[in-house]
Amino acid sequence: MPIYQYKAFATGGSTTTGVIDADTPRDARIRLRRDNVLVSEIFELKGGRKKKLKSGKAEKVSFLERARAARAAKSTGPSGRNLEIAAAITRQLSTLLGAGIPLSEALNAIIEQADTRKVETVFRRIRERITQGASLGDAFADHPQFFSDMYVNMVRAGEATGRVDQVLSRLADFMQRSRALQRKIVTALTYPVMMIMLGIVVVSILMTLVVPKITGMLLDTGKELPFPTQVLMGISNVFSDYWWAGCLVLAAISALIERYYKTKSGELRIDKFLIRMPLLGDLLRKGAVARFAHTLSTLLESGVSAVQSLEITERVVGNRVVGDATSYIRTRILEGTDIATPLAASGAFPSVVTYMVSVGEKSGELEVMLQRIAESYDEEIEVVTERFTTVLEPLMIVLLATVVGFIVYSIVLPILEISSMA
Repeated sequence: MPIYQYKAFATGGSTTTGVIDADTPRDARIRLRRDNVLVSEIFELKGGRKKKLKSGKAEKVSFLERARAARAAKSTGPSGRNLEIAAAITRQLSTLLGAGIPLSEALNAIIEQADTRKVETVFRRIRERITQGASLGDAFADHPQFFSDMYVNMVRAGEATGRVDQVLSRLADFMQRSRALQRKIVTALTYPVMMIMLGIVVVSILMTLVVPKITGMLLDTGKELPFPTQVLMGISNVFSDYWWAGCLVLAAISALIERYYKTKSGELRIDKFLIRMPLLGDLLRKGAVARFAHTLSTLLESGVSAVQSLEITERVVGNRVVGDATSYIRTRILEGTDIATPLAASGAFPSVVTYMVSVGEKSGELEVMLQRIAESYDEEIEVVTERFTTVLEPLMIVLLATVVGFIVYSIVLPILEISSMA
């Protein structure tokens, strides 16, 4: 009877290895599954050597899997609703594995409790990939819409150390914090954007519908209109006759900016401009630093190497200035330096961050110090967000009042002149 050597997931998500005798690899998998052991790799031992079992078809599938993994490596991961779903599922999976439930049964529970068909399909494919011998990290890598390369690398680190449940718990905490940070920044930007859009709609309606009717009545009187009214009529005619050209120009500018932003130099220049803006720049910079600290702390704490952690962090900070600084730090680390020195030399991080990272490296508690930095910046983001909306609200009101006031003044002025002459 052939003898097989296997690598598998045991209770709690930890990895285990061993040997088993069985007629076929399938029989070996079935026997091990009865013992709550889920096989990820299996080899047949012949003459003291091991030979991995795979067919031509398996080789083709493996090539496709590598292609998927390469695409996934370029992904910054889920956002919005997908991030919330991934965080909730990660928390459930961590709890199940931590309670000693085998990985196969934990995945079955996730599938049965799935709220949407999309989530159910994803986890059925993950379960199928693991049954075929893939690791949990490789199975997650096939679905970058839910699992970023950071997520995948942390799971792989957890598999290597036998602490998958703990790593998943950290990931769930990280994703929930990331979602909260997204909401803070989006909330701060939503109000001014809505005010601007509402102001544009109101002014457009006045200029295209209301003003032409009133100015038409004033022209019928045969009197010469005041200069402000003539300016208003000129603007109104432009709105009425060339509104479509304005829409095309705005669409073209938007498309050009988006295309330019996709280039490396364009992304860097636009992000530099944004973080130098009053109030908004401070908010975006603090958000990028908070993401940097959260991500790097979580990766290092989960056992991912410093170089690989910085490479992943570079792609998720959300700002090219901070991303390039992270890349510079990674390059210097490869040359043998510490993190604090290139962190200070990059100029992208506040001095307090550099100092705290230096203290963390010297004390051997870099992960803890990065987490404190992230928590501190989360609190600062709340303060900056409140300040941003507090200052911007009266500015927007004054701007809209000025525009509407000019329209009203330009209309009322000729009416008063006509009344005084009557």
